[in-house]
Amino acid sequence: MSTHASSHQYFISRPIYSYPDFNVENEHCTGVDRTFRDRLSESYRCSGRTALRLIKSIFPVTDWLFRYPVREWLLSDIISGVSTGLVSSLQGLAYALLVSVSPVYGLYSAFFPIIPYFIFGTSRHVSVGPFPVTCLMVGSVVMTLTPDDDFLVPLNISGVNETTVDVEAREAQRIVIACSMTVLIGLIQVIMGLLQVGFLVRYLSDPLVGGFTTAAALHVFISQLKTILSVPTSSHSGLFSIAYTLGDVLRNIKQTNTADLLAGLMTIAVVMTVKEFNAKFQHKIPVSIPIELIVTVVATGISYAVDLESRYGASTVRSIPRGFASPSLPDQGVFWKTLEPGFSTAVVGYAVAVSVAKVYAAKNDYAINGNQELIAFGISNVFSGCFSSFVASTALSRTAVQASTGGKTQVAGVISATVVMVVILALGQLLEPLQKSVLAGVVIANLRGMFLQVLDVLVLWRQNRADCLIWIATCLASVVLGLDVGLLTGLAFEICTVVFRTQFPTCSTLGSIPHTDIYRNVKGYKNIVEVAGVKIFKCNSPIYFANIDYFKEQLKKAVGFDAVQVFKKRNKALKKIQKLMKKEKLKTSKNGVVSAVSLCQENKGFEGEGDVVRVGPGERADLHLDWASKLPVPVNVPRVQIHSLVLDFSAVSFLDVVAVKALRLVDEMVKNMESLSFFDEAVTKDLLFLSVHDAVLFIRRGEADGSLQNPALRSVRSMSDTFTVVEYIHSTVRPFVLMDYKCCLFVPRGWAKGLSPQWVRCRCSCPARSQWMTD
Repeated sequence: MSTHASSHQYFISRPIYSYPDFNVENEHCTGVDRTFRDRLSESYRCSGRTALRLIKSIFPVTDWLFRYPVREWLLSDIISGVSTGLVSSLQGLAYALLVSVSPVYGLYSAFFPIIPYFIFGTSRHVSVGPFPVTCLMVGSVVMTLTPDDDFLVPLNISGVNETTVDVEAREAQRIVIACSMTVLIGLIQVIMGLLQVGFLVRYLSDPLVGGFTTAAALHVFISQLKTILSVPTSSHSGLFSIAYTLGDVLRNIKQTNTADLLAGLMTIAVVMTVKEFNAKFQHKIPVSIPIELIVTVVATGISYAVDLESRYGASTVRSIPRGFASPSLPDQGVFWKTLEPGFSTAVVGYAVAVSVAKVYAAKNDYAINGNQELIAFGISNVFSGCFSSFVASTALSRTAVQASTGGKTQVAGVISATVVMVVILALGQLLEPLQKSVLAGVVIANLRGMFLQVLDVLVLWRQNRADCLIWIATCLASVVLGLDVGLLTGLAFEICTVVFRTQFPTCSTLGSIPHTDIYRNVKGYKNIVEVAGVKIFKCNSPIYFANIDYFKEQLKKAVGFDAVQVFKKRNKALKKIQKLMKKEKLKTSKNGVVSAVSLCQENKGFEGEGDVVRVGPGERADLHLDWASKLPVPVNVPRVQIHSLVLDFSAVSFLDVVAVKALRLVDEMVKNMESLSFFDEAVTKDLLFLSVHDAVLFIRRGEADGSLQNPALRSVRSMSDTFTVVEYIHSTVRPFVLMDYKCCLFVPRGWAKGLSPQWVRCRCSCPARSQWMTD
């Protein structure tokens, strides 16, 4: 290789490589296929190093805790843990409203999941605890399974029989359902982790997650309106539940409590303003202002001093029991009732947590294990569910606090859990005068980032409209159908878009940039030419049963003729010419009376320009036809302007059985073709090329020296019952190219009457040049 610095050009001189020649010259390494037994024995081979690696994979804390730099990191983790603990306490109280349980259970949910994750988790920065979307998904199930009508009790007032709701029984049942569903979610996540199916979260693309979380934010906002306004509403779930809830709020809006409304609106305004300030000046202030904590303390003090509950009827937290609830086993009967929404919640919680964990892992240069994260969050949910807690994931805002205040490891998480424990054991009762509308305001203020995802729609529309439609479809489905069904609907729509895009792939005809080995779409450049007599066709997607017909249509348009029609017409012309020859009504010479046909007896050649060779009845002969000339029979055969067809499959990742089995990598492709008995004496591995340019140069060299004709195509009977296909397979990264020349026809079994081989073959060795049959 030589370079020219001024013009930035490079020149390469190398042979025209076929695939086997390249492998031999560069000593291709063939991998050894190991049996399942070999892999199993290798995985469970007993040694000290293997045991240590196994312990570290199951308990990731052992990988970093013993190397923890106390002097450098401990102080930062303490400061971060205290800040995160205060935020977690307040968010736990607020998010308990989404689950429709007492706020104290939000404190439990901010404490218990942290300890198991400290042991089993692989992320150093995520703050484990309640997340509004998953809390709302659990809360919708709780409200569905515990309607007020199921807890009506008779009430006799002044001799009048009435009914009222047994609030204590309803609250007890709701926490049982929430905790049981949390255990179920944890079991699902553990099973998924053990089965190593963490890759399934990859099907939740960014547009899908964005549309889903935006819809979830709208659900959260509507659900908290009733708390901000302090108006009664019925419980709704499923189809149009958000509309029914909004209708209840509007119908009862005259019952709005002014004190709660003002407190909620002021909380939203103050929290959002200060959060915007924190984000704008995050590089100038050492620690973000803990505005949720400040607002909560101030609101609690005002409510206690003014006695808002007694004087203005404000709705307050009222009771926060001191200490922890006794552990209890889940209600297994709830498992079957919550299996479907439990699976959706498990996937969403894991997807959100892993997404946040990957962001901070990339920033701090370490890796997380997706399957281990499933197990860690699963164990955390199972453990916390047994201690009266609801589902845990992570929240970006809370994790941002932990990271921005100097958190280095999950030691900060343990410190935050300690702060939450102090609130549960000592400070909880001080928050009893706090208005619920303030907590609802905190929830709504933290939804700002989710609502801002709406701006992504315009960006996606400019970048990729398919992704934009995924975002919109998922969002609308989640709003209308509910979060669990909406997520599945969005996933189905996403898969359909992928299928649709592969069913109608982008196909193009390639031309050559003069004096280079670069081939591009002929419609995309002015300084580009097509190779004379050669059509290069490229497909940019997998080829399988759903798009094979579309592929053939596009190929037909590219070459400019119907290969099946050409085959049928030529076959018809050959039969008629043979009949005339057998009746001796047709006598020809190399340049004789009929210019379209030349006839020679088998194993005899022409001795002069005017030689005429007769063929008697029953004799067999080779037939050489020039299809570009006028034929001696009344058959209109379409003209073919190309002699070679190159199919560039460099962008094709696989082909199914409709297009010769699934082909992924080049090595696997060749192995599959060998197993299918694809290669024979005519179609050899020497017809595999490394690039389109190698194939084109091979054709040009064959045209120049006359060696283009395949030896297997010589001296073949005129109407043989077998046909030959010549295919050139080219590969670059994951490529598959078919190329033929010299009147080589390719049709599937059953198209020619009475032909038994799977690949029907034509061994016509005439000078005319046909093409690969596409059907």
